[in-house]
Amino acid sequence: MNKPFSLLTIVILISLTIYANAVQLSTSSRWIIDESGKRVKLACVSWPSHLETMFAEGLSKQPVDTISKTIVSMGFNCVRLTWATFMVTNDSLSSLTVRQSFQAQNLIESIGGIRANNPSFLNLTLIQAFQGVVSNLGQNNIMVILDNHISKPGWCCSGTDGSGFFGDKYLDPNVWILGLTKIATLFNGYSNVVGMSLRNELRGAKQNVDDWYKYMQKGAEAVHAANPNVLVILSGLSFDNDLSFLAKKQVTLSFTGNLVFELHWYSFSDGQEWRTGNQNQVCGRIASNVMRKAGFLLDQGWPLFLSEWGLDMRGVNENDNRYFGCVMAVLAEMDLDWALWDLPGSYYLREGAYSPDEVYGLLSWDWCRVRNSSMLERIQSLQQPFRGLDSDVLPYKIMFHPLTGLCVVRKSLLTLELGPCRESIPWIYAPQKSTLTIKNSFFCVKADKAGQPASLGFICTDSRSKWQLISDSKMHFSSNISSDLSLCLDVGQDEKGIVTNPCKCLSRDQDCDPKSQWFKLVDSTRIGLSRLVNTRERSLF
Repeated sequence: MNKPFSLLTIVILISLTIYANAVQLSTSSRWIIDESGKRVKLACVSWPSHLETMFAEGLSKQPVDTISKTIVSMGFNCVRLTWATFMVTNDSLSSLTVRQSFQAQNLIESIGGIRANNPSFLNLTLIQAFQGVVSNLGQNNIMVILDNHISKPGWCCSGTDGSGFFGDKYLDPNVWILGLTKIATLFNGYSNVVGMSLRNELRGAKQNVDDWYKYMQKGAEAVHAANPNVLVILSGLSFDNDLSFLAKKQVTLSFTGNLVFELHWYSFSDGQEWRTGNQNQVCGRIASNVMRKAGFLLDQGWPLFLSEWGLDMRGVNENDNRYFGCVMAVLAEMDLDWALWDLPGSYYLREGAYSPDEVYGLLSWDWCRVRNSSMLERIQSLQQPFRGLDSDVLPYKIMFHPLTGLCVVRKSLLTLELGPCRESIPWIYAPQKSTLTIKNSFFCVKADKAGQPASLGFICTDSRSKWQLISDSKMHFSSNISSDLSLCLDVGQDEKGIVTNPCKCLSRDQDCDPKSQWFKLVDSTRIGLSRLVNTRERSLF
């Protein structure tokens, strides 16, 4: 037992030295900030470590440092690392080595993979191995949020698994608080551990608001007392889909400046509505419901962390595909911090199945490549903040295209196309005038004919330069060019140019796909393009 401890001590000392200068995070109104007051946007991916083996997934397939570097290469700055309460509160589990944990599950082939890829982990205890993963993430400048995912190790979640709510078979509040305290204490001093999520997806027949306040406040105080440097992240009820009770009564805590709330949102959170309904109407209804149940916290001045969202990365799930465009639009408009579910291409063991594929995973089954590069590119468009507290640029609008993750940019003096959002034109949309104009310029968007490019022009008083946001999604820009014809902004056949076409899929039709015509106006201070445009436009006159 002495050898693993000495090896771990060396790893920890090296890692603490490497990221000793990492910044401490706190909150300012709805934003997460660093010590200088600059906004830090959490763009995380979940890395499960809470299943039966209690060992971070994938370490039988790739070296831990390779996985960490892959996370960085995909643009993520943060990992939501899950853990099971009993790993630290049950002596018979916490004393297990990684080898013993895998032997107990008869995962002999996985032991061989770990021996080949991460031999130094095999004889560490599970807790030491967990620390080792966090340390390696720190060496790669990756922030970590420690997520208490479940009590008894295993797949999560159901309403009857005994881990849903306080008082359930496996969720004794005192044991839970003990586990939180142990983990908070253990990682006090790990500068890349920036937050602790108190509990994943509270649920089940016993859930109630009174006990939520009672125990979540106790858990928050316990974590803050043991480690005052971390963000304390509170989840809601009903599988973390509902924080609406906070609209009338906020939590009462002894500390300030560290509290964050979290939300989960999947397509299946709403059954098969996406597949069976009109996409505009479903997106409008569900997005409004998300705001009612959680989004109001932003207006109250609290950070909201979408700590789980995701989809079948194969692109074959119609329910997920339809949801994807809507959640992309909301994430961009609200500029939320978020964590994608999830990283693994496969698991050691899940619900009795050995080495099953994870279709929601960013990586392939063998952890060697990205499962779907085009989906990853769309997700990457959300990784950088659209807004910040340290910018000297006044907020302006950009036109975000959720289907592609791109924004409307200028192709030439009078034409538009899709391009990287960092090159976006700053827009002003004036609903009272119904004009869509480039900030600090005389140029406005004009419609011409169906299938023809939308152009920029100087005359902005005729009907072709008037635009209304229509449809329940509020993402169709429509221009009435005549008494019997309305055209909407669209993407051309080249999948790049901005054109106008008859508005489609506005209501009722459940088989129609409107997403090429979805454009979301997003507040941004990302770059100083407003100044560039101002200078450019002045040079024209």
